[in-house]
Amino acid sequence: MEQPRWDVPVVDRTEFQPALDIPPPGPQNRLTVLLRLLLLVPQYVVLWLLSIVAFVVVVIGWFGALFAGRLPRFAVGWLSGYLAYDTRVYASLLLVTDRYPPFRFDAADHPVRIELRAGGPLNRLAVFFRLLLAIPAAIVQGLLQTGWWAVSFISWLVVLVLGRMPQALFEATAAVLRYRMRFQAYLMMLTAAYPKAVFGDPADSEPVRSATRPLVLTGAAKALLVIYLVLGVIGSAASSVTTDWDSYENGDTVSTMAPLGR
Repeated sequence: MEQPRWDVPVVDRTEFQPALDIPPPGPQNRLTVLLRLLLLVPQYVVLWLLSIVAFVVVVIGWFGALFAGRLPRFAVGWLSGYLAYDTRVYASLLLVTDRYPPFRFDAADHPVRIELRAGGPLNRLAVFFRLLLAIPAAIVQGLLQTGWWAVSFISWLVVLVLGRMPQALFEATAAVLRYRMRFQAYLMMLTAAYPKAVFGDPADSEPVRSATRPLVLTGAAKALLVIYLVLGVIGSAASSVTTDWDSYENGDTVSTMAPLGR
């Protein structure tokens, strides 16, 4: 009878979700909070230009992943850097950090970081249908962002007055930012893991590495996320109704009734 081998390494089959590390909420400069949107204008311009390049790299990478079963190395490096930079900019925009993002991909000294573990094997069928598979996650991500922006003025005012972001608001905002990052990572084929854990992680899911890893949400933070989702649904419905009404007023509707006479 064959004896068991104790020297066989243990294989971790737990699916790794792209991780986001952010320090706990601390004091913020009220002047930079007041002018945050204006201060980030140069970042928006750079991100827009980089997004054009990212689209081209994703298209090339899609063909590479479809045939090779993994994202080409050059695409892994470039898209990983782009996603890290994009996440730092949005972290500043969403007020979870007061640190201005540097104009570079590699920023090891910045407090907002991501971990991807990109470049692994990809299911070719999932790559082929990536856009179709990403639709449910895109809807969730869109609702979260729409809901957050619906109350963004209140959030901005709270941070401006207090000089810091309250814990519950920080957790909910970090959850929105993390899901956005995970969705983009999946869409760009930097991970095979479908975006999950909108409402945070169990407390014992992994060793504590930062304020958002694991991202354990309080009841108040989860309630805020529910509010974001509800406001997102309302905002999307209102936008759809407004679009339909504008089309009707502009005469874009086509009558399906046959003429009664000639």
